[in-house]
Amino acid sequence: MSRPKALSGFPELTPEQRIVEQQVLDRLREVFELHGFASVETRAVEPLGTLAKQGEIDKEVYAVQRVAAEPGSAADLGLHFDLTVPFARYVLEHAHQLAFPFRRYQVQKVWRGERPQEGRYREFTQADVDIVNPGALPAHFDVELPMVTLAALERLHVDLALPPVLMRVNNRRLAQGFYAGLGIEDTVAVLRQVDKLDKIGPDRVAALLVDEVGVTPAQAQACVRLATISSADASFVDRVRALGVSDPMLDEGLELLADVVTTASAYVPGRLVADLKIARGLDYYTGTVYETELVGHESMGSISSGGRYDSLASDGKTTYPGVGLSIGVTRLLVPLLGRGVLRATRSVPTAVVVALTTEDQRPAANAVAARLRERGIPTEVAPEAAKFGRQIRYADRRGIPFVWFGAGEGETDEVKDIRSGDQTPADPATWEPPAEDLHPRVVAGG
Repeated sequence: MSRPKALSGFPELTPEQRIVEQQVLDRLREVFELHGFASVETRAVEPLGTLAKQGEIDKEVYAVQRVAAEPGSAADLGLHFDLTVPFARYVLEHAHQLAFPFRRYQVQKVWRGERPQEGRYREFTQADVDIVNPGALPAHFDVELPMVTLAALERLHVDLALPPVLMRVNNRRLAQGFYAGLGIEDTVAVLRQVDKLDKIGPDRVAALLVDEVGVTPAQAQACVRLATISSADASFVDRVRALGVSDPMLDEGLELLADVVTTASAYVPGRLVADLKIARGLDYYTGTVYETELVGHESMGSISSGGRYDSLASDGKTTYPGVGLSIGVTRLLVPLLGRGVLRATRSVPTAVVVALTTEDQRPAANAVAARLRERGIPTEVAPEAAKFGRQIRYADRRGIPFVWFGAGEGETDEVKDIRSGDQTPADPATWEPPAEDLHPRVVAGG
């Protein structure tokens, strides 16, 4: 059999890289649970009609069909392309079992059939947090969600050496109120064009607004001027007011966004700014919207995005508004791992290898390993009896810091730190490695 070829857009991590990913996921779960979010998992597939009705995503969905399906039959299921649409279905299906406001986090694979490139993959892991409630969702949750997400991302920065982040926040009610105040009727179409500002620039956006949305050149210029406003405090409010547009929805959006920015400046200073060009392309966002980039790695694009959605989930009688944010775990990690920005201190969890002089010693070595494991020390027994130098090289190749000698051979065992060469007497009932060696650590590359 020839060597298999990699599938583009379906990244597979090495054991060392997987250690980094697992520690990232562990920190995210810890932070989410500290804030009272419960874990859910949804099925991988949804009816195609459910997936295709939310925004312009037709080209991104992978259809799913049994190999033994009737010839010529059309697929009716698709792999989910995000975790928000399946979560909306989950809320409707299980509402009678949930306690509201329902605070959920979800870490799961998703699939999109887009062109693979750095930071964009066809299979990837997302970590989402959402709060939903029947009927109405208080505005203070629009403030809480970015604080929770920033707390999680800051934990990754402090604990695991990931770069710091900057979250950019806007409010679609602010933008749509401004457009309505200008006399523009199709405000959603304007949002879609403004969302392209970073990619194509203000002049091109203004031209598209005139040519494709049908606004006047003066209206287009006003929309672009609004989109260029940004600040790390509430001073953006006065700058918007200075544009001379008034509308009740604009007033509401300004107040909500000012609350988000003011709270963030107190709790996570320097990590959030108001940026009025942020729009988010999907149609279901109705209020505050968020995009987050890694400082120093802005070319990767947004690694955490989301917003308020007031009508995503509804059964015809009850509507469940919510607000949520998604962290693109694979989008965040794979480029950093590929660039050597992050690494694990070893490629295996093992902290100590119990050496063997003969195969007859294996039962005693297994007993030593068991005692160490009982005390939470990751341990393995050497795969074969060999010269000590060979067993030390086995540990060194895997980054395992300690080798245990003498299991069952005498009254006193010894453990060797293969980095320093120090070898000391050791008892499996009491010996412990230094805390920094107990488990692999994530460190900055270099």
